[in-house]
Amino acid sequence: MCAMSEPWTDDACALVDAFRAKTLSPTEALEASLAAIEASDLNAVCHLDVEAARAQASSADVSLPFGGVPMGIKELESVAGWPYTEASLVFADRQADHDSTQVSRLRTAGAVIAAQTTASEFGGTNCTSTKLHGATQNPWNPERTPGGSSGGSAAAVAGGLLPIASGGDGGGSIRIPTGFTGLFGLKATYGRIPRGPSTLQPPLTVTLGCTARSVRDTARWFDVCNGFDRRDTLSLPRVDGWEIGLDSHELAGKRAVISVDLGAAVVEPRVAAMVTEAAEALIRDAGLSRVDVVVALPQGGFEWALSNLVGLVGELDDRYPACSDDLTPEIQIGMNLAEHHYSIKTAAQADLFRIALNEQMADVFDQADFVFCATNPDVAFGAAGPMPTTVGDIDLIATYGFDKAIGNNGALTIPANLTGQPAISIPAGTIDGLPVGLQVIGRHHEEQLLLDLARIAERERPWPLVAPSART
Repeated sequence: MCAMSEPWTDDACALVDAFRAKTLSPTEALEASLAAIEASDLNAVCHLDVEAARAQASSADVSLPFGGVPMGIKELESVAGWPYTEASLVFADRQADHDSTQVSRLRTAGAVIAAQTTASEFGGTNCTSTKLHGATQNPWNPERTPGGSSGGSAAAVAGGLLPIASGGDGGGSIRIPTGFTGLFGLKATYGRIPRGPSTLQPPLTVTLGCTARSVRDTARWFDVCNGFDRRDTLSLPRVDGWEIGLDSHELAGKRAVISVDLGAAVVEPRVAAMVTEAAEALIRDAGLSRVDVVVALPQGGFEWALSNLVGLVGELDDRYPACSDDLTPEIQIGMNLAEHHYSIKTAAQADLFRIALNEQMADVFDQADFVFCATNPDVAFGAAGPMPTTVGDIDLIATYGFDKAIGNNGALTIPANLTGQPAISIPAGTIDGLPVGLQVIGRHHEEQLLLDLARIAERERPWPLVAPSART
């Protein structure tokens, strides 16, 4: 057995293979990750459970799916005995008293639950910068954000600190950061992985998953974590065979649409060109049939935000407005909106918007099996924010107004959350040294077709598993 002095930069499945071959040990892998985290200035990890992780690694059963793999868990997810701050200064002293269902299933699969990864406050923005922890940096360029809200998970995995980490996607929070950091990300059909215990059902947009270096890592994650749980009454029945079923689904002849902007976003021209080229190549490589379907979705950032306000108000409860100064500006805006503008009428308007969007997406998917678009309107912006209001030379506020300008940041990812459909982000290349993501939206319950599409892209146009900074 050879000593492991550097953190693992292959995928998590290969790490398990190395454990089983006895060329590495779980303890060596963990110690390399701990050393890398300690030396890192990415600000991707906000809590380490060193002694517990060492105990798990020393007794790891490597015959299990993730036996011995050191993992990060997103700050918004509960791990018994760990801080449960939801990335907010308001809850800086709160601890979790239980594991989430996903964490419990990962433990059963042999994972070494070692590190808590940073997130945006309450998952409210796609920039991981909070008053509690400061700004998390993108390993491709530390001046840029890794996105959010699963930004710390993406930065840790792309930065070589951890082989894989958990994520959650309520408006793009897996796809946005994986798109910004050159990783693979799947937002599953709503309910695929349970969110219990004590699940808050509304706004029916949040799905759980991972930030991963490879498609097979993601498939294995879903083999471990998917399946109905009584504490999440809207979770879906278990589906087996995610990893073993890779490359086994017939894709030839299925219909594909390319709509880079979904009719809802302003996309930077170079990003649009790269996404189009990557989409055309994947359609060709997979033998898909390209069809012309008009995709003109309404921009729903405001309605998405409205649908999340009930949960935010309930979370802060009577702490607000006394805690206002402890909140990030974006959360302050949300609470102000809730306090002064939210009503039964606005809630009804948000529901009517969702119904209309569902109908439009259903019309599109009556004529197509996949929709290809950009993951993000542009490459990653500044690490500390604010949310960009320009795309290239276009001043979005001057052209479209403030609400539409801010909404542009999630206009490409939010639709699949509101409709509950699965969607993936695949690395498509880089511009100015920063990754660009190709998003593919699929039909409900057909994640495995998306995984097979991504496998073709992975084989024909392989992407680096970690950022250049992690390989030097």
